[in-house]
Parts: sequence; C-alpha cells; structure tokens
Amino acid sequence: MAPDRGYRPVAASSEARESLQSRPEDAAQLLAARADEPQNFTLRGILVGTVIGVVILFSNTYFGLQTGWISGMSMPSALLGFAYFKTVSRWIGFPFTPVENVLVQSVSGAVGSMPLACGFVGVFPALNFLLTADENGPLRVGMFKLIVWALGVAFFGVIFAVPLRRQVIIREKLKFPGGTATALMISVLHNDSGDAKIISQTTAKNDPDGNASDGLAGFSSPEMPTVEEPDAGDGNQADWRAKIKFLLSAFAGSALYTLVTYFVPQIRDVPIFGMSLAQNWLWTLNPSPAYVGQGIIMGPATTLHMLLGAILGWGILSPLAKYQGWAPGSVGDWETGSKGWIVWVSLAIMLADSLVGLGWLALRPIVLYGPELASDIYGLFQRHDWKEVIMLKTRLNPGYLAVDGSEDAETPVSLKFAATEEEEADAPAEHLISNRTTLIGLLLSLVLCMGAVHYCFGKLMPVSLTLLSLFMALFLSVMGVRALGETDINPVSGISKITQLLFAFIVPRGDKNAIIINLLAGAISESGALQAGDLMQDLKTGHLLGAAPNAQFYGQLIGSTVGAVVSAVVYKLYTDVYTIPNSLFQVPTAYVWVFTARLVTGQGLPPAVSEWAIGAGLIFAATTAFRTWARAGGKSRQKFLNFVPGGIAVAVGMYNTPSFTLARAVGGVLSWYWTRGKGRSETKLVVLASGLILGEGLLSIVNLCLASLKVPHL
Repeated sequence: MAPDRGYRPVAASSEARESLQSRPEDAAQLLAARADEPQNFTLRGILVGTVIGVVILFSNTYFGLQTGWISGMSMPSALLGFAYFKTVSRWIGFPFTPVENVLVQSVSGAVGSMPLACGFVGVFPALNFLLTADENGPLRVGMFKLIVWALGVAFFGVIFAVPLRRQVIIREKLKFPGGTATALMISVLHNDSGDAKIISQTTAKNDPDGNASDGLAGFSSPEMPTVEEPDAGDGNQADWRAKIKFLLSAFAGSALYTLVTYFVPQIRDVPIFGMSLAQNWLWTLNPSPAYVGQGIIMGPATTLHMLLGAILGWGILSPLAKYQGWAPGSVGDWETGSKGWIVWVSLAIMLADSLVGLGWLALRPIVLYGPELASDIYGLFQRHDWKEVIMLKTRLNPGYLAVDGSEDAETPVSLKFAATEEEEADAPAEHLISNRTTLIGLLLSLVLCMGAVHYCFGKLMPVSLTLLSLFMALFLSVMGVRALGETDINPVSGISKITQLLFAFIVPRGDKNAIIINLLAGAISESGALQAGDLMQDLKTGHLLGAAPNAQFYGQLIGSTVGAVVSAVVYKLYTDVYTIPNSLFQVPTAYVWVFTARLVTGQGLPPAVSEWAIGAGLIFAATTAFRTWARAGGKSRQKFLNFVPGGIAVAVGMYNTPSFTLARAVGGVLSWYWTRGKGRSETKLVVLASGLILGEGLLSIVNLCLASLKVPHL
C-alpha cells in the first residue's frame, strides 16, 4: 500500500503561523543564503540519513510482509536526526542546520521506502509464492537478480520528478501537506539557533491566518501541525534529553515485546472477544506496540475507517459468505475461505476509489474551465484576435487562476488563468538540477530499467512491453504527484491497478505469461509514482526551508541506491528463513496483486462475489466523489471529511485480519485523546510512535536470526 504521509495537522501555534508568512521579498534572500550553506550536502548527513533509513527499511519490510502497509516516516526521520546531532553537539565541528536536517530526512526516506518501491512487499511475494503452474509460476528469483531488478526500478521516478518541481512547487505552489508539516517541525526544532524561518507560500491568500485551505490526506483538519516551541538555552537542552530518554524507553519496550513474541508467539493473537470468535472468525488482537505507533501516526480518522472496513469484512461479509456457501472452506483460507472471498470486495473498493480520484484529477481542468475557455477561444477567433490565441499557451495554468472572486466578470477565463501573483522565489540557478543532467539521467535510468527487466525476466516480459510500461509509469506519476500535492495521498496502489487494467487490454488473454506481465507492469508503475511523489514531497520541505534542490536530488539517488540493494537482501533473508505466506507474514498485498491480475485477465470469480463487489464499488465511488467535492471546498465542506470513509482505508481494514486493525485503532484513539481531548502537543506522540515502530522493526532482525538458527519456541 501507499506509504503513510499524512500526519494529522491540528492548530498551529501563533509563532509557527508567523513563520509561514515571511514577506515575499525576504524569500529570495533566504533561499540564496541557505542554498549556499555548506551543510546542504554533507557526508555526515548522508551517513546518518542512511542509518536511519536502513532501520526504517527493516521495519517496512517486516510490517509490509505482514499487512502491506509501510510508513514514509519523514517527520520521525527529521526528529531522529535532530535528536542524534543534539546529543553529540559538543563533539561535532559545525552546527546541525535545518538544510542538513532536510538532507537527512530525504536520504532516510529514500532508503526506507524501497521495500514498496521495488515490489518486495507485494509483487515479488506474488510472483515467488502465489502463482500457479498454469500461470507459469511460481518464479524463483535469486539474490543477484533481485538486486539487479531493484536497481533497475530505483531511479527513473526520482529523475522524472525533477522537471515537475518548477510547475507544481514554484508555479502552482501545491501544498504537499506532509512536506509542509515536516518543514514546520524542522523549523521549530531548530528555532533555538535563530534559523527557523520558513519560506511563505503565497497561495493561501484566502485565509487571513495563513493556514492552508485544502484538507490534508482526506482525514485531517486543514490546519498546520501543533509542535512544541523549544525554550532557549539549557532548558531546551534538558527538554531534548528528556525526549531522547522517552524515545529510547519506547524503543526498548517495543524491542523487548518483539523478543518475547519469538518465544511466546501466542501473544500475537489475543482472543479479546472470546475463543469462539477468535478460532472461528479470526477476531483477535495483536497487541503490537509498533501497530499502536502506526495508528498514532495515521491518526484517528484513518484508523477508524480501517476499523469500519474490518467490521464490514470480518463481522458481516465473512459470516455471510460462509453461511451462504459462497466460501465453504476454512475462514482463513485465501482460495476457498471467506478470507479470500472478501478480498475481492476490498479490491473493488480500491479500484473504485482510485478510478474516481485519479479520473477527477485528470478531468478537473476540463470540467471546471473547459466550457468557458472554449467560449472565449471561439470569441477570439470570431474577432480574429490571433495574437491573443497564440498567447493562450502561456496562460493555461490552473495554478494561476485567481480564486478570491475579485476578477472582472467580463475578463475572459483565458486572462483569468494568467491573473494573480508572480512565481514563487526559487533557489539560485547553480543549486538547481540542470536540464542536461535531467535529460541524460532520465534516458540512462530508462535504459537501466529496461536492461534490468530484460535480464531478470527476458523470456517472460518482452522489451516492447517494458518500454510501454515505463511510458505509462511516467504519465501516471504526474497524476500521483499532483494527488500528493493536493491531498497528501500518493495513490500508488490505485495507479498500479490502473496499469494492470490497461495491460489486460494489451496482452492477449491466451498468453501464458499474461499474469506475470501484468504484475511486472504494475510494479514498474507503482515504483515510478512512489519515487516521484517521495522526492517531490521532500523537495517541498526543502523549498520551504531554503535547501538546495540539487543536494536533495543527489541525496535521494544515494539513498535509493543503498535502499535498493539492502531491501533486496532483507527480502531474500525473510523469504529464505520463513515459509511465506504464514500466520505472521500473511502478505495480503501479494494476494491483492495476483487477484487483480486474474480478474483483469478474465479468470473466474468466486460465487456471488461479483454482485457484492459491484455494489461496494458503487458505494465507495460515491463516497470518494463526495470526499473529492469536500476537499475542493472551504472549511464548511471539509468538516465532513472525517465522517465519510475513504475507500483505501476501508479496503485495507477489510483485507487485513482484525488483529492488526484493532491495534492501529488503539493508536488512533490515543492520538485523538492526546491532541484533541487533552490539547497537548503532537511532538511527544511522534517521539513515542517512532520508538515503538523502530523498536519492533529493528528487533525483528534478532527474531530473523533466531528463526534461521531454528531456536525453539516455548
């Protein structure tokens, strides 16, 4: 699934709001000064970011194989980087600055997201373990080929994001709420050094308080996050020592729990609703500290929507399918049981959500501005105003459309596109990525990807189809970046499903490799969209803080290289030591991938599932349409977002067993109680969640070693 990038924003402090409203004339000076700082690209920043990223990578592989959901961890990465350098500040030669923190979180994010970007939590488990002999599987792929594949898909999305930066960040000033929240946190963390200004984004002119007007992640209040303002001097140092101790305590507690679960695996499935529901219907609780931490980061709305999915899937549809004879096998069986039956319904929900969301993103300019624009163009032709017609190309930019209602009613829409403020101030030219570098890098990365796919799957995936999948990936990456910039959701799962659907019309159904081609094409699209979105989110953070874009770009490339190799090795270790799938690593996303491929290539569906899937798809198409309409409006509409379930969240809760969803719901409720009920700062919760997630993720390595040595359970 898509990495979680939405950190629930609540009301910002007045100081933080003021920092977001620096005068435009100061922005260019601040950008130039910070972009010239030597700390933009440092060896220590690369190393610390890599170490943090590797820890996140282990966590994401471990949790991704369990539930298919990974966390981007941008804010925790910035927090961990700051905590480390704060601890060793007396021994380092020069101060740790905001722009260096941007580098740290960019590198760590690139490393940590590779398990999803390379398909090691979804596509490869499907290829390696779930394909039947009729589908020309299962495939056995060695370590070296896994590394070659990972390096092949690791770069083209990163490089393709570069030319999009000026359009979506500098011209249209899309908010990228997760990146903006990370920038605000970094700014506040470094406030004691007097270097905490954030470049203003002038698009939020409708809101006198300087708050962004779009909802975040569809589950959020439209405000910026609350963070604690550190005190200056020794008090701040003592405060951060306390936070570091808190982080280490959470890490230690989670690590201890993980070690205990190896020897007593029964504690992963606590029958909180009685033994009958636990044994017959899989209603148990996994009291994992890490899943509670993930719930904290996801927030109450997302986790409660996932809980709704669990209730619909495992509380209603599963018993119904069992008693009606539609899924006669054991409830936990993917092939004949209700577990496999309800995944088709969740798949329909995901497809409906993705098609409506991405469809609106593609058609919105035409729907909103098409009729009036066509009328204006027709009028210009009637008046033979050829100069104005020629100039239309430079004016058709929706990001420049004035929205305050102050335009002259008689002004043609073509002129309204050109109205409003000037472009955002940008970094000096020497700190941008040149067009030549971008073009050469993009060509090389595309050739590398084609070569890697041919080397690993040459007899199964024709070169022509690899090239087609790459072009589709680039096109769909634009939609993913725009969706992330506007809603804080990068719909990579939906993008991959759309690619699978399109390839079903391209590859003949009689082709014995149709399923494999379908999976590989979807994996390439998902990788490109994920990497492009991750870099753009980080570039937004860097722009707000004045970091040099080329330093972030090269940091991302380094992180992607390390992450590709390490993620391939870690995936191979897990699959060699554990039997996949099993009760711990259920690889639900792999089943979603292979079921999608089977669906679009014309294989049969279980009894009665088509009616329920179509009905669920229509319902959640309507909810997605409503959420899209609400996000496009003001606060009067956005207040309903939390009460209308999102399709992706419901689908995840439906295809995961309840044990994982219940733990995340606990974290979401805890987050709500702390930030809304108690009105406390979110910073301490981020510290807690980071420790809980990383403690279990890192100690999973110890459990992996114990399993490889065949140490017995108690």
